[in-house]
Amino acid sequence: MTGHRVAVVTGAARGIGAATVRRLARDGWAVVAVDRCADDPDVPYPLAEPHQLELLAKEFPLVRTLRADVRDAAALEDAVRMAEIDFGGLDAAVAGAAVMLGGGPVWEQTDAQWRTLLDVDVMGVANLARVAVPALLRRPQPRTGRFVALASAAAHRGLWGLGAYCAAKHAVVGLVRGLAVDLRDTGVNALAVSPGSTNTDMLRATADLYDLPGVDKLADQQLTGRPLEPDEVASVVAWACSAESFAVTGSVLHADGGFTA
Repeated sequence: MTGHRVAVVTGAARGIGAATVRRLARDGWAVVAVDRCADDPDVPYPLAEPHQLELLAKEFPLVRTLRADVRDAAALEDAVRMAEIDFGGLDAAVAGAAVMLGGGPVWEQTDAQWRTLLDVDVMGVANLARVAVPALLRRPQPRTGRFVALASAAAHRGLWGLGAYCAAKHAVVGLVRGLAVDLRDTGVNALAVSPGSTNTDMLRATADLYDLPGVDKLADQQLTGRPLEPDEVASVVAWACSAESFAVTGSVLHADGGFTA
């Protein structure tokens, strides 16, 4: 057991997920970092590798790692159990695992694309909520538990060739809003963070989908004038995990560089 606040983070091996683990760990949190760390035959770009996940544990003594697919609720239950056994409880769950698929109009997106997007990007969030929220509620009152889901600017704007992805991220926002209502008066909050174009492997895959030579063009509609860095989004996620975010339950924090302004 530790006196630290404790989080479980999915999609933790790289990108915004890894930046969130690092940000929380630097802020004194104990973290269980979860990632599939294997490619998916239905995802046409490489996913995270095991060494990227293990690097987090080497960097921070209070980070534990677990290779698990968010489509497997039992594996996520193992992550929550690890948080409770190794660190004494759970104070925040961050649903960061997601994939991006698309490349054509909605009516041409395949059953496999729809299934993968809904299973990973939506049910992955729901699966984490199903196992993490009971643990958050096991903390004694007064609670400051937080369930934070990574949505996307795509949850708020239509994007060409990414209709199914937009639908999945809209569903994440709806799930969080419903969860927040279910958690009324418990001291546990649910909220979403919607990043804009962020300099990650997923953004590079999106540039490839659009046949762009680089990612900068994808940030043209952001007021920042450039893609965000993962740590710039992770700082918002970390604040969302904190006790100071009490007032924003059921809300979306738009960490999108002004894309939806």
